Amino acid sequence: MVSVAEAEAIILKQTKDFGCEFVPFEQATGRVLAENIIADRDIPSCNKATMDGIAISAAAFTKGIRSFTITATIAAGDAPTATVNENECVEIMTGAPVPDALDTVVRYEDVRIAGGVATVEITTIRQGQNIHRRGKDKLQGDIVATPDQLVDAAIISMAASSGKEMLSVRKLPKTVIITTGDELVEVSEQPTLYQVRSSNNYTIKAALQKYGIMCDMLHIKDDPQVTKEQLSKCLAAYDVIIMTGGVSMGKFDYVPQAMDDLGVNKLFHKVMQKPGKPFWFGEHNGGALVFAFPGNPVSTFLCLHRYFVPWLEACVKQNNSPTRPCAILAEDVTFAAPLQYFMQVQAGVNSIGQLIGKPIEGNGSGDFANLVTSNAFMELPAEKSTFSKGEAYRIWPFKQIV
Repeated sequence: MVSVAEAEAIILKQTKDFGCEFVPFEQATGRVLAENIIADRDIPSCNKATMDGIAISAAAFTKGIRSFTITATIAAGDAPTATVNENECVEIMTGAPVPDALDTVVRYEDVRIAGGVATVEITTIRQGQNIHRRGKDKLQGDIVATPDQLVDAAIISMAASSGKEMLSVRKLPKTVIITTGDELVEVSEQPTLYQVRSSNNYTIKAALQKYGIMCDMLHIKDDPQVTKEQLSKCLAAYDVIIMTGGVSMGKFDYVPQAMDDLGVNKLFHKVMQKPGKPFWFGEHNGGALVFAFPGNPVSTFLCLHRYFVPWLEACVKQNNSPTRPCAILAEDVTFAAPLQYFMQVQAGVNSIGQLIGKPIEGNGSGDFANLVTSNAFMELPAEKSTFSKGEAYRIWPFKQIV
């Protein structure tokens, strides 16, 4: 049996680079960028109005000119219209190009228009006001987004603005989720009192969709030969196998022996933690990694977020904070077993900006209903048994904290 810290170190030592691939930019959200995005022209590409109004010359205003003959109206997307005389102006809409001879935009609220003449009714203006200057944001050739960050709406915007129809992103591991056990039936089936509907596989699949992983799924009955045959095929076809169930000490837990027979090097079996103690992790001599989680739903959920997700983020070089967030314990807690305890909490921010973790009482690792109301696991160290209100401990969020 290994400690939580040892298990984490062993897993992160097995990070792999799965390479890169090009995907259409509109399908890249949630993936990790693997290239620089370069501006293919100045941003903005010309001087643009940021208000609806009139464009004038500030020098003319300084000379005392307040009334300007309107020579044209320019909308966004139009080519700018030239003006000749200093007492001329153009009506201009937000986003429209400002003619080179004009350098100031006065908003409609500060102008009176009648008979084709615009009269400025304010006493002061600032040269360049209400104009977004060409290249102010970025110049052609500038880097507008760098690798190793999640592609979000802002990066999609920069890709679209720069004409990047395809983006290079970090490749994701080819992954299969395997459930085991004769007690499991499909979601569409009516279980007996002694059976349960399969849910762990759908839980894992849903959690990993956030990262763009589209997992295959497989169910293996409690048969040692079938277990070995199916695992052999998966070890050859996938980069990662995530299993739930069949890894403990029961008579029908055939997975550890099958792994040994198939040349999967056991890197550890059992972690000093609750829930999820029977967690099994190994590497096949062909390169595939096996994350074999206990079958209890909360154990699976915890192991996925505490171990697999950090490993995945390290593999795809996703930028993360070097330290995980900590939350202040909202009330006293006692946990006597000499194990690292991952307690479900409802984490939130109090009125003075502190992150607070309120314990959510549950009924063990089989009580997955609480996962709906909690949003994080709080990691309580094994060397203590009493944890006091006001103490801060690391948390592992699995939902957005508000």
